[in-house]
Amino acid sequence: MQLPEAFITRTKALLGDEWDAFEQALNQKPPVSIRLNPEKSKEVQFDFELESPVPWASNAYYLSERPVFTLDPLFHAGCYYVQEASSMFLEHFIKNYIREPVKALDLCAAPGGKSTHLSAILPEGSLLVANEVIRSRANILSENLIKWGNPNTIVTNNDPKDIEKLKVFFDLIVCDLPCSGEGMFRKDPVAVSEWSVNNVKRCAERQRQIISDIFPALKPGGILIYSTCTYNREENEENTDWICREFETELLEEPHRFMPHKTKGEGFFIAGMRKKVQGARYTVHDNFARHCEDEVRSNLPHSSPPLEGLGEVFRREVDCFTPFAMTGSKIKKSAIPNHALAMSTTLSEDAFPRWDLDKETALKYLRREALQNIPPAVPLGFVLVTYRNQPLGFIKNIGTRANNLYPQEWRIRMLR
Repeated sequence: MQLPEAFITRTKALLGDEWDAFEQALNQKPPVSIRLNPEKSKEVQFDFELESPVPWASNAYYLSERPVFTLDPLFHAGCYYVQEASSMFLEHFIKNYIREPVKALDLCAAPGGKSTHLSAILPEGSLLVANEVIRSRANILSENLIKWGNPNTIVTNNDPKDIEKLKVFFDLIVCDLPCSGEGMFRKDPVAVSEWSVNNVKRCAERQRQIISDIFPALKPGGILIYSTCTYNREENEENTDWICREFETELLEEPHRFMPHKTKGEGFFIAGMRKKVQGARYTVHDNFARHCEDEVRSNLPHSSPPLEGLGEVFRREVDCFTPFAMTGSKIKKSAIPNHALAMSTTLSEDAFPRWDLDKETALKYLRREALQNIPPAVPLGFVLVTYRNQPLGFIKNIGTRANNLYPQEWRIRMLR
């Protein structure tokens, strides 16, 4: 790897005698790690070996080699998420400082690693708002959260400045901010080619602006988690020091640095801070209420829940949502089941008839091909198709074949 000279000079000053070990680590193969979905991975047989646990995260494992995840139906079923191990240290702060249900914001959330992680580890009853300012990335974020299946999640597509409208609303704000990407150098050659000292400075300034935009939405006593995937002090320690001075926050503990020559993971920096409360005890929660979802949507117009949380939900041709009771009601011919319902961890097992597919047929389904040779025992109408008993989505069995209802925009194009 040909590193920029300015990066070498700056990072040598940061690391001192550790530089040689660091440089050697950058030329090694990056580790592969995944997090299992605790609601979907129980008793599931995977086609790969879980090598060893990630020490700082629950349900997280390293793999000895990288499988072709695209061709694994269990990946599309939301049974696990492929995530860089160092960034899973977010769990340390949640487990140590969040005790009761909270209203949480994942500000720069795409593609969904930290959002799916938060969804799995926040106390039951918490609300998670996952925001992404870039529309195309917000769509990917929504897809990944739908597959993960937790209904207490809202996806928003808003500029950080818009978040200010939710005054003192959130108990927890996670800011994994856009950065110069130094920690991703061995995984992303583009990050190396785009690096410059000027870009580091621009990123540090942008990070401060984003924090300034969203800070009014954090409650007194609330927790701000600040992280980057870069090494330099401007985007890390200097910015966290600035936040503590500018906004009267205090560090929960010393910031954590992950370096590839010291830990089995990529470069990562994370710090937790608490917004001070004058003359009052610190608290990071209040009584969670469903109406807070309405408050989010009324203030952030570019928002939609990946899961409705209504039980059975159907999408009509006019693309609106309507609740549907499984007993004593009829479905209009124009209505089809919402794919988010198939992925929801709250869907009752007996809500729909099921057809468990072999791997070849499951991949045909995920490519959105028509399914044939349907077993006689599979009833006509809407059927939930599964792979190793894990839901993949819906079909409509019309007898001789089945209409494939997998989302068109999600279909996989890889053949083998």
